[in-house]
Amino acid sequence: MDQTHADQPLWTPSPDYAEGSTINAFRLHLNETLGLSLADTTEMHAFSVNERERFWTALKDYTGVIASTWGNTVLVDGDKMPGAKWFPGARLNYAENLLRRRDDGEAIVFRSENGTRRSVTFNELYDQVSSLTQELKSKGVGPGDRVVGYLPNMPESVAAMLAATALGAVWSSCSPDFGVQGVLDRFGQIEPKVFFCTDGYFYNGKRHDVRGKNAEILASLPSVEQVIVAPYDPGDRPDVDMMAGARLLADVTADHAPGDIEFAQVPFDHPLYIMFSSGTTGAPKCMVHCVGGTILKHASEEAIHCDIRRDDRVYFFTTCGWMMWNWLVSVLACEACLLLYDGSPFHPGPETIFDYADAEKMTLFGTSAKYIDAVAKSGISPKDSHDLSSVRMLCSTGSPLAPEGFEYVYDNIKKDVHLVSFTGGTDIMGVFAGGDCTRPVWRGELQGPALGMAVECWDDDGKPMIGEKGELVCTRAFPSMPTGFWGDDDGSRYRAAYFEQFPNVWTHGDYIEITEHGGMIVYGRSDATLNPGGVRIGTAEIYRQVEKLDEVVESLVIGQEWDHDVRVVLFVRLAEGVVLDEALTKKIQGQVRANCTPRHVPAKVVAVTDIPRTKSGKITELAVRDIVHGRPVKNKEAMANPEALKLFEDLADLKS
Repeated sequence: MDQTHADQPLWTPSPDYAEGSTINAFRLHLNETLGLSLADTTEMHAFSVNERERFWTALKDYTGVIASTWGNTVLVDGDKMPGAKWFPGARLNYAENLLRRRDDGEAIVFRSENGTRRSVTFNELYDQVSSLTQELKSKGVGPGDRVVGYLPNMPESVAAMLAATALGAVWSSCSPDFGVQGVLDRFGQIEPKVFFCTDGYFYNGKRHDVRGKNAEILASLPSVEQVIVAPYDPGDRPDVDMMAGARLLADVTADHAPGDIEFAQVPFDHPLYIMFSSGTTGAPKCMVHCVGGTILKHASEEAIHCDIRRDDRVYFFTTCGWMMWNWLVSVLACEACLLLYDGSPFHPGPETIFDYADAEKMTLFGTSAKYIDAVAKSGISPKDSHDLSSVRMLCSTGSPLAPEGFEYVYDNIKKDVHLVSFTGGTDIMGVFAGGDCTRPVWRGELQGPALGMAVECWDDDGKPMIGEKGELVCTRAFPSMPTGFWGDDDGSRYRAAYFEQFPNVWTHGDYIEITEHGGMIVYGRSDATLNPGGVRIGTAEIYRQVEKLDEVVESLVIGQEWDHDVRVVLFVRLAEGVVLDEALTKKIQGQVRANCTPRHVPAKVVAVTDIPRTKSGKITELAVRDIVHGRPVKNKEAMANPEALKLFEDLADLKS
């Protein structure tokens, strides 16, 4: 980590912000109701992992989670991972918690890159879900059935999910930019009963018609009994005859007068979502997340850590193929408004989302580290062109936010904003570490562990470390662990994914450091770390240095097996008009050497015109590593730009 400004925080919360925050109010509530004397959020976190039963009970009471009963037991086999059972006697419903507010306040605002704006009130959302629920129930949909969406990030996608989960059905979704095989690799494993889809979507100024893909997918999904089409423009009546029996959403809802919804009361561990791994190294894993675990985890992160309150206006850039969509929709349980955006965040220009923030009085601005880096590279300074006075918190996730990304936010977006970098994932339906309204923001660091998460950094021998790099582990069971993988009847794939390296301990696969501030630095995926000479190096350390250079737009680094060892190979996508010559190669290597160590210095620097990434925008180091070594990439359909892999095949530069 660079030492510039490292001795002082980039931002410190004002006393009013810290003292008035929900996380502070919750701490005081715990002290008052449980007879505790927690002096700060560090002590509150210790309580949350040492006394999990008292903590999660207090959390669900404080945030007002709705259940018909909670039962008499909080935790059974709490020392087992996997195997712990939370609130085994509880009965509740996810959709009921999200539809608790019924008035004419805005529940959803939708904006498309084509300029469309639509608004849905809480009453309108409830009524649409009511009509849809009646339709699904009339077709025999009930607890445990799978309902899927191949949909853009629009209000109808939220309504479809809520209708399914109101009945106790299981929801899963992909965004319409997924190819046919990518969808079948996912939905084909879970055999859906109902298929929601759209007619098209916009991206980067172009309209894409997906009706042909819908028909092709449905031809290979024999389990589907009902197809409902939600046109991108709800006023359109596109031809859907190519899908036998398909009906338009407007026609379906018109058949059923809205009324009070009878929410199915299901057990705490009843399946809610089936989420998919990126699938770039094999068939996607189907992670099953439960109703109760999702509600509690999101309540802790959204209402407490992110300080989301009634009437706040919350945006997160996502598609229906990334877990941040599932996270975002839970914000409805806070009685706040969802700000949905569909399309390229850079169309027609890099100021697009900042325009959205001002127009809608956005309070939480959620995005990816790659977006912040791309905005920085674009050269704009939103603080000079936009108001942004409504934005209290700016959240970043998806990959590690570089220290320079932190500085760009404070120098060029907003000086007084709470910048929160998350790390977590689809695997846990939330985060391991993130934000805290009472603590300062340090350059390049996540502020601290999430409540209820016993996060540590371990060496290879399973010993915890501070100030050194190691594996991110979680040593105690938490409610939002997957209940398992779909189709993994004996649990062997689930155990192999997280519990083999350290038995009874969740090993996440992130390479991290716990800092002296109690914060965290993420150095990338531990399965993508480099091992030249047997020394472990996090790829994020190299990216942070290389991408400071104006000549480099983005980069990707792998370890290449070479001469009975591993050498570091760096691929760079260069700015327009820049050529990788010997001088630039030496400049890149010198930048890494000066700011990391000699072992980090790439032995080879290779220019490429594109870098492959997943649908959620993460670069695919493992897929490139396989291509370079002549190994097949098993699931190119999981990638946004699989054609980019060809750029890495059989490179002469890597043969000497």
